[in-house]
Amino acid sequence: METPQDYQETSFFQSNTAKMIMVGLLTLVLFIPLSLVTDLIQERALRQKEVIRETNDKWGDSIYFYGPILKVPYKTYSETVSENEKTKEIIRQKVVQTEYAYFFPNDLKNNSNVTTTLLKRSNYESVVFTSQMKFAGNFSQPDFSKKNVSPENIDWSKATIVIRTTNLKSIKDAVKVNLNGKSYTFEPIYNNDKELDIEALETNYIDSTAFNSKLTNFNFDITYNGSQGIRMVPIGKTTEISMTSNWGSPKFDGNFLPDDKTKLITNDSFKANWKILHINRAFSQESFGKLPNLQQYAFGVDFIIPVDEYQQNERASKYGFLVIGLTFLIFFLIQSISKIRIHIFQYTMIGIALVMFYTLLISITEHSSFMKAYLIAGTSVVVLITLYSISILKNRKFPMFIGASLTALYAFIYTIIQLENYALLVGSIGLFAILAAVMYFSRKIDWGKNL
Repeated sequence: METPQDYQETSFFQSNTAKMIMVGLLTLVLFIPLSLVTDLIQERALRQKEVIRETNDKWGDSIYFYGPILKVPYKTYSETVSENEKTKEIIRQKVVQTEYAYFFPNDLKNNSNVTTTLLKRSNYESVVFTSQMKFAGNFSQPDFSKKNVSPENIDWSKATIVIRTTNLKSIKDAVKVNLNGKSYTFEPIYNNDKELDIEALETNYIDSTAFNSKLTNFNFDITYNGSQGIRMVPIGKTTEISMTSNWGSPKFDGNFLPDDKTKLITNDSFKANWKILHINRAFSQESFGKLPNLQQYAFGVDFIIPVDEYQQNERASKYGFLVIGLTFLIFFLIQSISKIRIHIFQYTMIGIALVMFYTLLISITEHSSFMKAYLIAGTSVVVLITLYSISILKNRKFPMFIGASLTALYAFIYTIIQLENYALLVGSIGLFAILAAVMYFSRKIDWGKNL
């Protein structure tokens, strides 16, 4: 005959099934504080972007460069026909208009040396740079035959050299172009093209005899303070760009990539070269009437921090559910094997300690490196849970196993966070190994008992 004690021992709430349900529900409940921690990380990351934007705005924005371009005015004629209302006489009038022709260089060479610096403001940092850019090349003799413009309608006396660019406020020195031995100073001009957020520099009128020869040589230097990246348009019939920098994590972007044979990237520097021919892009060497928007053909480099500290924190928080779930699983298996009862309150304390890891991580990261913050936060939580386990399990064998398992788990997650190309592969192999270990250690547990 069953006694009340026997009934209590076989009660559903004391069964493995009930314990699994309660631990599972607790795991889901802990999603709430875990999601709040993720929101905190995103909020701090957004604040970082605002600070970086403010810093970059004061230092200098990204650079877009498009030039030099020869600008030559010419006259066009048209005729208007009207009728006198009183006399019915047909009146013909000749209208003279001034149009502009734009000619791109025949050869365009650039050598840029970019020196990067990490600027810190409060707990945040951004990458800024000073770019020393040297340009040289030549113009072919301009050809107006495509528009059937006669020589007498070309006003060589008002020809100029134009540069389209951004970030004028951060140019460090006067910009002068040497054209066949004569120097001309660039001046800023108002941009009335509302579609383009691009500023312009233009010289005074150049010597009318400068383009009498087949080739007209030029060279000029320009120094910018900038941030984020550099973009150029390959307007030369042959464009050759060489760029060196003390930044070890460049992101090559745009319509053209550098030559792989000469590209060199180290931990703290890079060197890249581009050679682009006119047949590689779909625009001609001259434009009549209006200077075209060629931003779609731009190429260059972004100076980025590959995985910043907030990205690493966010990636770490995404593994929070895995850490909590596996830790609870370890405690549940120990409880099932050793017959030691662990109260749901004790599971709750362990879960909160695991969530606290991420708040410690984000707060320490803002005052130190991610690696140090991860080591401090991980060590603190592992030691805390190990000591708490000793009081729960009343021995040292199982707590030491728990401490070792948590250490291995945090080390595994840190490795995945640092990897980029192989993160999925390593993560999948690791999870498979964890599953195999759980299946091995749980193979002798009688799950039917006290079901």
